[in-house]
Amino acid sequence: MNPEKLTIKSKDLGKELQVLFNPERYTLNKGVQIAEIAIPGLDSPVLQFVRGQNEKITMELFFDTTQFGLLDDVKDVRVETRKLYDLVKINQRTHAPPRCELFWGDQLFSFGSTLSPQCVVESISEEFNLFSPKGIPLRAKLNVTFREYKTVEQQLKETLKHSSDRRKVRVLGRGMTLSHLAWKEYDDPGEWRLIAEENNVDNPRLIAPGTKLAVPTQPGSTSSTDLTSA
Repeated sequence: MNPEKLTIKSKDLGKELQVLFNPERYTLNKGVQIAEIAIPGLDSPVLQFVRGQNEKITMELFFDTTQFGLLDDVKDVRVETRKLYDLVKINQRTHAPPRCELFWGDQLFSFGSTLSPQCVVESISEEFNLFSPKGIPLRAKLNVTFREYKTVEQQLKETLKHSSDRRKVRVLGRGMTLSHLAWKEYDDPGEWRLIAEENNVDNPRLIAPGTKLAVPTQPGSTSSTDLTSA
């Protein structure tokens, strides 16, 4: 029984490309962007989440045209690999690289942490390692990175943000008091006790500048995670 082949389909181009040989392995990569907020006197910077990053799939694809004839009478392997390069060129209709989907046999090749099937080819690097007597490339290895593609509507639908149980973290600035911080956060300086109790502060006058303080939500209110200076 022959193994099912990996196929790259593009609705934008109305084409599909079946690889000659399935990849031996592939790598998934997903990260987030974190900003560092430098506070003088602290041992390490305060970290703030900025945004997530697209998930990526990287794989090595092998192309070899020597299986179709003798070395001096086979086609240029670039005839096959050039089809992949169409996926990183600007599409005349969309003015962007074409979106595509990966299939392994009949199964949709989804990204590891999501069910999003659409992607774009972010990069391709090609290495030729066998040539005909006339210098025609016959064998190539392509390192290809596919980048997850999602619309704004998809992301808003999939990522439901519930922040009622989260709290803010503030850094007490020089010359500031808990009452001032409560006024900034709650519009009520009298709520400083909420912050003091949350941080086990016995004497609010002895808090050193640069101290990180958790700011809890008021009863009946909500807030989002925030790591910024007061």
